[in-house]
Amino acid sequence: MTTDFGVGKLALVLAAMFSALPAVAADLLQVYRDALVFDAQYAAARASAAAGREKQPQALAGLLPTIGATGNSFWNDTRYDVRIESQDASYSNKYNSNSYGVNLTQPLFRWQNFVQYDQSKLLVMQTEANLAQAGQDLIVRVAQAYFDVLFAIENLRAVQANKTAIAQQLAQAKKNFEVGISTVTDTYESQSRFDLATAQEIAAENDLEVKRYALRVLIGKDPGELYRLKPKAVMEPPQPANMEQWVTAAEQDSFVVQAQQAATEAASKAIEINKAGHYPTVDLVANYAQTNGPGQFGVGSIDNTTRQVGVQLNIPIFQGGSVNSKTREAIARRDTEQAALDNARRSSALNARQSYLGVVNGLSGVRALEAALVSSLSSLESNRLGYEVGVRINIDVLNAENQVYVTRRDLARTRFDTLLAQLKLKATVGSLSEADLERINALFEAP
Repeated sequence: MTTDFGVGKLALVLAAMFSALPAVAADLLQVYRDALVFDAQYAAARASAAAGREKQPQALAGLLPTIGATGNSFWNDTRYDVRIESQDASYSNKYNSNSYGVNLTQPLFRWQNFVQYDQSKLLVMQTEANLAQAGQDLIVRVAQAYFDVLFAIENLRAVQANKTAIAQQLAQAKKNFEVGISTVTDTYESQSRFDLATAQEIAAENDLEVKRYALRVLIGKDPGELYRLKPKAVMEPPQPANMEQWVTAAEQDSFVVQAQQAATEAASKAIEINKAGHYPTVDLVANYAQTNGPGQFGVGSIDNTTRQVGVQLNIPIFQGGSVNSKTREAIARRDTEQAALDNARRSSALNARQSYLGVVNGLSGVRALEAALVSSLSSLESNRLGYEVGVRINIDVLNAENQVYVTRRDLARTRFDTLLAQLKLKATVGSLSEADLERINALFEAP
């Protein structure tokens, strides 16, 4: 009993020690690597790619020989009734018969099989492009969720700081009213601001919980503390600094475009495959068969061996119009894929323009908001001084304080939006990778 008690105390002490240790903060790169393992959407993309890669060996099978074996064993009960003029005779025979055979077919000319093999390569290309696009989407989704949590934290801090300042102003207004140096209007205005700030705080807390859960869905665990953006983080402009170059690259190199290009070419191959329904086929055929059974009228037994090697020609003549119909269907589907390719190129060009402008204008917005924050802080100090000497009223100070918090929140939002636009810009040209995430991760620091 003493030993168990001692072990129990030791376990409690160790648990207390480890619980007192600070949790290790997670950076953007670590969160991404967790999402690589856990995210269900990316796992589905990997499984789909694994399935798509099987198209090529399946098509290759149409060019290779097929070998089959057959065998049977039957118990036979046979009765013979013979009538010769006025006499009848009956004979019965009960025996077991066996047979087995092996056949081989090697296609020599089946045009649809050759075209289908070429088509399978395009389908695998489409599969790989879709997987690559899913990988880039994962990076963007992780960054979006990560930045949403950080912004929610900044928003909550701003709301709480605003509430604290308003509480101080409310207390001061009440005190000034009690001593008769301010009106009750100042107290009512401060109380109204305080109640509104309380409601905003509740909403900000709820939003933070939702954003943290959204990140948890991606990585499968509580993210804990997150690395924060450095106050003096410097974000680089796009290179090259030419929007049209990015647009041109997006129209050609986007994984969405590559996947749709492969799908369009595969649809063109489908037209050839269906037209081949009119073409003859030539196969090399080899058969081997062995049968065993009784001789005539059950006397003795007979073993029969057959070996065949030859060329088999099949010429389709009329199939009810199905070949023509399937060809027309394949042409229509090819046109559908071509239209989808045009749309993919246009969408990629649009996304490249939006992302490029998002980065460029975001950098300008960051600089403007940094200057605005300096001005807002100066305005706040001036209003506080004016309030103390009596040339400003309480509402002037509250408005100046609120402007500071709003500017800080807008600055944080603009910074995160600019970083996300950088990732999206790389994704539009199919060059987004973990290395880009590492560069952005270097702009963050432990809390």
